[in-house]
Amino acid sequence: MLRPPYGSPIRLIIAAALAGASAPVMAQATTPDASAPAPPQAPSVADLQRQIDELKAIVAALQVQQAQGSVASAPAPFAAPSAAPGSSMLAVTTPNTAGSAAPITPAQLAAAPAPAKPKAKAWYEKLRLRGYTQMRFNQIVSGDADAPSGLSRLRTIGDGEVRPDNNFSFRRLRMILQGDLNDHVSLYFQPDFAAAVSNQSVGERREGSVSLRDMYADVFPTGDKAFRVRLGQSKVPYGWENMQSSSNRLALDRTDAINTAAAGERDLGIVAYYTPPKVQKIWDRLTADGQKLFGNYGAFGVGAFNGQGLNRTEGNDGVMLVGLATWPFELDGLGLDGQVLEIGGSVMHNRIRPEIRTGGLSAASFKDERVNLHAILYPQPIGVQAEWNWGTGPEFVPSRGRIEERPLDGGYVQLMGKIDKSPIGPFYPFARWQYYRGGFKAAVNAPRLETEELELGFEFQLDPALEITTTYGFAKRKEADERRFGQAEGQIVRVQAQWNY
Repeated sequence: MLRPPYGSPIRLIIAAALAGASAPVMAQATTPDASAPAPPQAPSVADLQRQIDELKAIVAALQVQQAQGSVASAPAPFAAPSAAPGSSMLAVTTPNTAGSAAPITPAQLAAAPAPAKPKAKAWYEKLRLRGYTQMRFNQIVSGDADAPSGLSRLRTIGDGEVRPDNNFSFRRLRMILQGDLNDHVSLYFQPDFAAAVSNQSVGERREGSVSLRDMYADVFPTGDKAFRVRLGQSKVPYGWENMQSSSNRLALDRTDAINTAAAGERDLGIVAYYTPPKVQKIWDRLTADGQKLFGNYGAFGVGAFNGQGLNRTEGNDGVMLVGLATWPFELDGLGLDGQVLEIGGSVMHNRIRPEIRTGGLSAASFKDERVNLHAILYPQPIGVQAEWNWGTGPEFVPSRGRIEERPLDGGYVQLMGKIDKSPIGPFYPFARWQYYRGGFKAAVNAPRLETEELELGFEFQLDPALEITTTYGFAKRKEADERRFGQAEGQIVRVQAQWNY
């Protein structure tokens, strides 16, 4: 690319214009010749201002030409601008294709194209696709893998693939489409391609079905993303563990006590979240440190939902009201540099009509109310996480042969470690004990669950895109079926590979 030898064309234009504008003044400063004709009158301040304005227009036009390549490739320097006697009009010459100078006229300036504005992206160009897949191996090592009719078998409500005649299975196969549509609205869409459908071919179970998990829009009324209103199907803000993504949780499944509040964790409704900047700053630091947080939710959340459950048609005329609050406290002042203690709680007020064995929903609605407390000391390198909830919900009473409102309570305590460097990558050992006594409203006839389980495990990350989790559990469980009694006991080994993309 050729350039004028004395600088850019725009600089030459400015220098020449200033020289031309000051020439009459310099002429007046010389000794006048009596025989010479009187010099032309010096331009007024207004004339000079008009020349400056015209020069600015010329420079703007030449900047456009230079951006289009016509000026930058000029083979010769620009000629100096000149002013006709008695006129404020500036004529600037530019090289034409033949190498001669051609003036830029006001008409050409007016016709010069405006700088091209960058094309705004369409909404679908702002979206991104990501996801994760979980493949599991479950094996009942010992205990009540099977039992006669009427007695409980060793099963879990979190994973239907815990059974004696199964090996490998997909637990989750999620694809997530998300992005900002504009400054005030964002989209989040997540289906699961590893759902199971029962009662196919005389009760046979079918894998690999598609189920809607999330479909919502986040609305930012003030443009400040610290506050959002979420519309659609999304997580119910009850319980810290329920809010935490399965891709980020240490244990393979959520605990019975917390998850029975909102099986599937989601419902259709509206919820408002708010996160103070101070809290967001702490969470951002914990995320950068590799801690496992509960996700992109607010420090405060209040919502109203149908209340019947994930992907279920509303069964009454009421709504489920839910609220959550959580707050992280930095413990640097106590000498625990970098460590954070997060505490909070949540409440639920609802009435629900459970499914019944004879088909359809119960004729009556039952009270479904809970209160939850949680605390998390993030591992640096040792931490603890605990939740407990109490409430009232529907529960089948065998002695009466019907569903009634009964008390419930339960929770968990989890010890965990975080080792950033090991021969197999970041390493997270953990031990979790859980307990629950109460109804399971999402199952047919809302059966009573009696759960006690100790689970030992560890997760390691061979690569940021690949996580391996292995657990060994000692379980006592009543099966989620009101026709089976007693607690099954046994030991379960489980291995999960998760790849993120």
